[in-house]
Amino acid sequence: MSEKQIMSDKLDVYLASPRGFCGGVCRAIGIVELALKNYGTPLYVHHEIVHNKHVVENLRKQGVIFIESLDEISDMSRPVIISAHGAPLKIYRKAESLGLKVIDATCPLVEKVHKKIVRLADEGKNIAVIGKPTHPEIIGTVGQLENYDKYKIIATPQEAATVCFDDDKPLGMVTQTTLSTTEVAEIADILQQRFGNPETLSQSDTCYATTHRQMAVREISKYVEAIVVVGSKNSSNSQQLQKIAAESGISKSFLIDDVSEMPWSELHGIKAIGISAGASAPEELVVQIIDELKKHYKNLKIHDIIVVKEDVRFKIPTN
Repeated sequence: MSEKQIMSDKLDVYLASPRGFCGGVCRAIGIVELALKNYGTPLYVHHEIVHNKHVVENLRKQGVIFIESLDEISDMSRPVIISAHGAPLKIYRKAESLGLKVIDATCPLVEKVHKKIVRLADEGKNIAVIGKPTHPEIIGTVGQLENYDKYKIIATPQEAATVCFDDDKPLGMVTQTTLSTTEVAEIADILQQRFGNPETLSQSDTCYATTHRQMAVREISKYVEAIVVVGSKNSSNSQQLQKIAAESGISKSFLIDDVSEMPWSELHGIKAIGISAGASAPEELVVQIIDELKKHYKNLKIHDIIVVKEDVRFKIPTN
């Protein structure tokens, strides 16, 4: 479809706020940038520092090498950074045995989950781990447990309805911080009904940024016919924003990496569009989309829909 065909007299753009970088992502990227300054290159990062291809590619161009195994490190004198998603204890143990300097960029909110699952294990409880079993955050969370297997990873309400534990010990729960808040609540309710009165989840168990961005998408869905979420396909929190849009009645919801993936043909005839961005997506990607929209629509009106103001900042360690 040509630009002339999709040109329209007017488009209302509703920007979800908050959107984009959260405090944990800012901290993780800041840690890498400081390490580049202090230690130079090559610099190793265990797993993608955050799940965004633009962030990863930009750091790769600066000399960062992303690895999935410490065995990939060719120079053991170089530091290795643990990504914002965290890592199992065995990674730290191996790094120590190899004499590697470890710089930990695990999100402080993920670290809080790590501490909770260790406490639940110390108390001898059965543990329901709500999350995707292949996601690095869940791998890191259950990887905090050594010689303790009284946990089950539960990804869906259906699994919550059928999960069984080997004994009748009290049940505790932890969750991946980037899931849909409504789905986590549904799973937790099912578990609570089945197992009596397990240690419940609190609002703080889900990342504040996840909660806020999902609230903002629900709000802008009241005004728009289509929603574009900026974020990489492997970003759990970005995936959830697209899912929230669809659940809110938006039949045209899209997850795109950047402006090059804008679904122009799908937007033909649309008068109001919403834009959000996952917690690991740079704001410049949203700006680029708005700039491109200005080329396609003669009269573009921007509406900032602010559901909450965020001022969370996490300190960047200096060594």
